[in-house]
Amino acid sequence: MDEPLPLTAYQIHPQDMPMELKALPMERDWMSEAQQRFPYRCLPLNIANQSGWMITCPTHLRAYWYGGPNPADVELQFLGPPMPQVSAHFGAGTLTFSLPWLFRTPPDVNLWVKGPANWIKDGIQPLEGIVETDWPASTFTMNWKFTRPNEWVEFRDGDPICVIVPVPRGFLERFVPKIVPLAANPELQARYDEWQVSRSNFLAGLRTRDPEVVKRGWQKDYFQGKPTPATADTFDGHQTKLKLAEFVRDEG
Repeated sequence: MDEPLPLTAYQIHPQDMPMELKALPMERDWMSEAQQRFPYRCLPLNIANQSGWMITCPTHLRAYWYGGPNPADVELQFLGPPMPQVSAHFGAGTLTFSLPWLFRTPPDVNLWVKGPANWIKDGIQPLEGIVETDWPASTFTMNWKFTRPNEWVEFRDGDPICVIVPVPRGFLERFVPKIVPLAANPELQARYDEWQVSRSNFLAGLRTRDPEVVKRGWQKDYFQGKPTPATADTFDGHQTKLKLAEFVRDEG
C-alpha cells in the first residue's frame, strides 16, 4: 500500500463565516436531473467529479458585471450574511475569493487550483492556476471571470468556489509524446477492432430498437474495467469511485 501523503491547510485567522474544505461529491444537479440519470453511466465524468477537495461558499451572494475594466464595474449583493473575502479586486470583469488558508504539500508537489469539474455555472468561468505549495509562505486567491456583462450570477451557500488537486511537479514534462499507427501494435489493434464491432452493433441495435439491446440499455465494459466485451477478467487497479480523506482539525 502506498504511503499516505500530507496535505495541510494552515488556517491564517479565525472565520466568522467559515468556508468548508471537503472532498468533492460525485453528484451534479444537471446529471441527476437528466433522463434516467444517464450521465452517471459515464465513468470518466464520475471520477473527474470526485477529483479534489472543494472550498465552499459560506453565504448566498450574487454579482453583476457592467462590462467595464475597473473593480467598481462589478456589483456585489449579499442575499445572506456579508462575506468580506469576496471582491472584484483585479478588475477586468473578475470576481476574487480570498482563502483563509496557507497550503502545504510534500516536496515537489503543486496544487492545481481550479473550478469544480462538470459543475456548470452560467455567466462566469473559473480561472485555473498551478501553484507551488511546498515552499512559499504566501497565499493565493481563487478567481472567476465573467463571460458576459449585464447579467447576475449567483453563488449559493455550499456552492464550491474553488477546488484543489495535488499534482507532481514536472510530471508532464517527463512524457515523450509520439504518434504511431495502430497497426504497429497488432495485439492492441485486434482488441480495438473487437471493441469497435461490438460498439457498432450495439448502436445499430439501438437505432432499430432491437429488444435485447434496448433491454441492456448501455454498454458497461469500460465501467466494469473490461478491455473488450469478451474479456472475463477486469483490469487490475480499475477505479469506479474515489475515496478521498476529509480534512480534520489538528490544533498542533
